[in-house]
Amino acid sequence: MDPEAGSITRESRLKFYKATLCLAYQSFGVVYGDLSSSPIYVYKSTFSGRLRLHEEDDEILGVLSLVFWTLTLIPLCKYIIFVLGADDNGEGGTFALYSLLCRRAKLGLLSASNAPDDGISACNYGTTRKETVASSILKDFFDKYRSSRIVLLLLVLLGTSMVIGDGILTPSMSVLSAVNGVKVKVPSLHGNYTVFIACVILVGLFALQHFGTRSVGFLFAPILLAWLFCISTVGVYNTIYWNPHVVRALSPFYVYNFFKKAGKDGWSSLGGVVLCITGAEAMFADLGHFSQLSIRLAFTVVVYPCLILAYMGEAAYLSKNKEDLQKSFYKAIPEVVFWPVFIIATLATMIGSQAIISATFSIISQCRALKCFPRVKVVHTSNHIHGQIYIPEANWILMVLCLAVVIGYRDTDTIGNAYGLAVITVMLVTTCLMFLVVVMVWKTNILGALAFVIVFGSVELLYFSACMTKVHKGGWFPLMFSLIVLSTMYAWHYGTLKKQAYESNNKVSLDMLLRMGPNLGINRVPGIGLIYSNVATGAPPMFAHFVTNFPAFHRILIFVTVQSLTVPKVPANQRFVISRIGPPEFRLFQCVVRYGYKDQRKNSHDFENHLIETVAEFLQRGNNDSEAIGWEPVNQPPDVTGLSLESGVNIVSGKKTVRFRGVGCSKELEDLKEARESGLAYMMGSTCVLACDTSSNLKRFAINFVYRFLRQNCRHPGTALGIPHTSRIEVGMVYRV
Repeated sequence: MDPEAGSITRESRLKFYKATLCLAYQSFGVVYGDLSSSPIYVYKSTFSGRLRLHEEDDEILGVLSLVFWTLTLIPLCKYIIFVLGADDNGEGGTFALYSLLCRRAKLGLLSASNAPDDGISACNYGTTRKETVASSILKDFFDKYRSSRIVLLLLVLLGTSMVIGDGILTPSMSVLSAVNGVKVKVPSLHGNYTVFIACVILVGLFALQHFGTRSVGFLFAPILLAWLFCISTVGVYNTIYWNPHVVRALSPFYVYNFFKKAGKDGWSSLGGVVLCITGAEAMFADLGHFSQLSIRLAFTVVVYPCLILAYMGEAAYLSKNKEDLQKSFYKAIPEVVFWPVFIIATLATMIGSQAIISATFSIISQCRALKCFPRVKVVHTSNHIHGQIYIPEANWILMVLCLAVVIGYRDTDTIGNAYGLAVITVMLVTTCLMFLVVVMVWKTNILGALAFVIVFGSVELLYFSACMTKVHKGGWFPLMFSLIVLSTMYAWHYGTLKKQAYESNNKVSLDMLLRMGPNLGINRVPGIGLIYSNVATGAPPMFAHFVTNFPAFHRILIFVTVQSLTVPKVPANQRFVISRIGPPEFRLFQCVVRYGYKDQRKNSHDFENHLIETVAEFLQRGNNDSEAIGWEPVNQPPDVTGLSLESGVNIVSGKKTVRFRGVGCSKELEDLKEARESGLAYMMGSTCVLACDTSSNLKRFAINFVYRFLRQNCRHPGTALGIPHTSRIEVGMVYRV
């Protein structure tokens, strides 16, 4: 073996290990805060209802056994072992599962509105697996009944809206629970002061978000590690000091004994037990910020054992101090370390909120890219991990709603009822989607998929049924909020599809338009015109509307269609698909620009240079067919300008020089250079979408009011695409859909 090759291999392996450990360290500050802070309120919420009548050792040990097996089955077995493996090119979350089904199994409505992505190298998963009987039956079912695809989309949007709801309830529950701990030492403290302190902490937490996941992760990680060390150490101390025999509760017999003794009251208390797995979904939703190995490593080695020790110690304390059930967590802390642990607990709850806030940003970004959420500003906060983002609008709206929940509810028991329902609903949706992924994407045996659903789905349904009994005690909030968000997302998606369908059905043939040119008196003016369109072939209705009223357009015309694919990222060398429209003398081109739902959009100046360079490369190849071409800017010295027939064409734009290399220079390249020097303009539609007069009342309400309101109050499409205002031409037109 070559020693140098072996050295390179060892070096790359060490670099991989170092990167994984670094990501695992960061994940403590982003992913596991919510899951790790749940011991603060689990026992309190569990014994807040009718279970107070059963404050005996059997019930306390039964709750500990329930917590242990719930943590083992859901976060450890379901998410760490199975669900994390269902990533969409490194991305996780409810919508990532759906996009995987859209692309690999052709189940969704989204794929109809996006460009084919079979040629994207990022989509290649190796050898295609053979269809099974179960996958064929399910595929035929979804092909036959279009309504089933709509139901699937609504199910995904329900899970997505519940995740966003978690982004409100998690900070509210975590921070308020931690701050309430001060009442253990200061019982006379008025509730208004604890609410005020919680609100100040929440404002500070959301104000930190613009620094990005990486900065927040490095800032919060040592705090959470200190928190895990504290609760595990206190847990070991309490177990040894108060009741070492609680270790026996790890046996599932105590679960059976719990329900035997508590009966219906025990089932009702499951709404509190489920809070021990709050934050488990964030492990999957935040996958794009980290990696599978780093998340698995951090949970199995550190988080899971520390949580088990913490719950065990609290149960040991409660078995000898049953009068402290409503303040068990802080009462179980030894007097000498109370205040340090209290301070760390308050900081840990801020970190717990960070996990779901990051997941909310990821989910909203995915929905926005796949046309299921209004346009918002997405800021990429890392040059290395493309999933680390920040959404200002979502951040401040979440902050306002969190403050409203804290001020409105004030009671952690009521917030806990809402919180538990939101968490378990998301997990149920994930289980349903995982069944489809196992059967139709992984194409494994149907028995394995059924076993997955039966084992995990039955546990989650049991918790879900218990949470539904508390709808009138605060559980109504996530239901109402998710209904509003789901309706908003579906209305936006429905209106966008109707708008695109209108443009596709009313597009104009450019050949016909050019043949009519002499009759219309069409003139070609110097410069390059970029016509933004949602149709991949032909001219959009707004362009025909413009030409018939103002018969002139630029000498070089490029119809640009921006398409969001159901893949996380599109490789740079497959970003543009260029084709020619008509004969060469027309100087008309079609350019499809393909983005994944995690791709970062370039600014207008870079986009112009890349697009023109790609068109020049297309011309140099002399290919009149469609061709996928990448870009690679060539940096030139400042003194390189002008036109060189031997070496190529240099087009100077602002501070950058874009050079097109080639042997010789065609007339088209000369025209491209001259047009670029004359200037570049962007044209896009400023449309008003209205429902037809014959439409139903529901459709008119969705289009004329909801969709129109959302379009008027979200980011302008030109701003979202980075089009400079000074070079933008907007053409007004009414669409009757």
